[in-house]
Amino acid sequence: MALKTLPSLLLAVFLTFFLSLPASVRAEKPNIVFIFADDMGYADLSCYGAPDAKTPNIDQLAADGLKFTNLYAQGPECTPSRTSILTGKYPQRAGGMECAIGTGNVGRYDDAIRLAKTNDLGLPPEQATLAPGLKAQGYTNAIFGKWHMGYEPKFNPLDQGFDEFTGYLGGNVDYYRHRETSPLDVYIKGREPIEREGYTTELITDDAIDFLNRQKEKPDHPFFLYLPHAAPHFPFQPPNSDTGKMHPLDTWTLGPRSDYVKMVEFLDAEVGRLLKTLEENGQADNTLVVFASDHGAMVPGVNSPWRNYKGTVFEGGLRVPCIVRWPGVVQPGSVSTQIGTLMDLTHSFLRIGGAPEDSLAALDGIDILNHVLSGKPDMARTLYWRAKRGEETWWAIRDGDRKYLRRKDGAEAAEEWYFDLAKDPTETNDFFATRQGEVKELKAKLKAWEEEVKTVR
Repeated sequence: MALKTLPSLLLAVFLTFFLSLPASVRAEKPNIVFIFADDMGYADLSCYGAPDAKTPNIDQLAADGLKFTNLYAQGPECTPSRTSILTGKYPQRAGGMECAIGTGNVGRYDDAIRLAKTNDLGLPPEQATLAPGLKAQGYTNAIFGKWHMGYEPKFNPLDQGFDEFTGYLGGNVDYYRHRETSPLDVYIKGREPIEREGYTTELITDDAIDFLNRQKEKPDHPFFLYLPHAAPHFPFQPPNSDTGKMHPLDTWTLGPRSDYVKMVEFLDAEVGRLLKTLEENGQADNTLVVFASDHGAMVPGVNSPWRNYKGTVFEGGLRVPCIVRWPGVVQPGSVSTQIGTLMDLTHSFLRIGGAPEDSLAALDGIDILNHVLSGKPDMARTLYWRAKRGEETWWAIRDGDRKYLRRKDGAEAAEEWYFDLAKDPTETNDFFATRQGEVKELKAKLKAWEEEVKTVR
């Protein structure tokens, strides 16, 4: 069974029936809280094997719910991963969004550069699916934290289904000065720049708790709270380390593991503060809480046992921790080995929120929560990736347990790999030279997918 700790077939039958019911029939619609870490590695949480970080609050979330061990991001960088969640589709469909938008609103590959020149680099509101879909079902939607979906005012979250927004337009900011390395105003409340004192991770939680307290007065009105944290993305500034100045630019992307761990542990404490508020407000029992990371970590993060880091399409760049708690629905201490992707959560959130089934047909993700919580056996998936930055492009396809990868950088000869993930999940043994028939088959599938996801912009 995909859900390892189901005590009986009876429970599986009940969940299948319960989860198939429209939200209106299952009584009140659940609130949804999606906590999203930034650049956190697969093994940077205690419950996923962190060698040093202590994360008791997130560990308890896993103990109270479901832990995925086979979940992927749809891009090895911030912007494409977030695009896939907000649209429920492959980020390639959006145009210009398959590489992290550069600091200062910079396009980093040909299509993104083209769109930046016409002030069109960002997620068009008409392509947003998740927040508008929930809003149509009566949800109040709020986002506090990192946006990274476009600097231009026309890409503001308030035009993409969110009712409230306080956060950062760019990809990385000083945790104390709330500035990035460009001169642009990036800390925004609603539509206007703001100045504020405090540590980013704490401020995001403060905003979220304020929202939860206000929603407490509307117990019959469901909410979607999206918390894309900045931590533990660089600059690596732990709490209580404010120097009164911007973090040195020459070490903006550098830092010791010890500082990174402090940032992870503080994020865990803030997750605990948020969960405590849900309990105190009487909101916890009817709230689906999901915690995940947007892609694999860079050094000094830990992606063990997976190969490589952020920016690549090896497992270490794509595998992410993902935890789901839903009291009364998710069996505590559950573990799923079902292959999935973050954009599957979009389908699940919308279905749980009551979106009409025909509105979900165009999504690329599946309803993974329904599949797993219904006790269905793990099924094979075919997933695709393409990641561009400058002259470099990475491709990958996972078809069942077979995985083909290719990397091309400018005029250099392409590098290619082929792995059997069933026998070699850490991508140690390359069979590219000896399994050319299977390689040819996967390359053909990958080429067909590229044609199918071509953007219209």
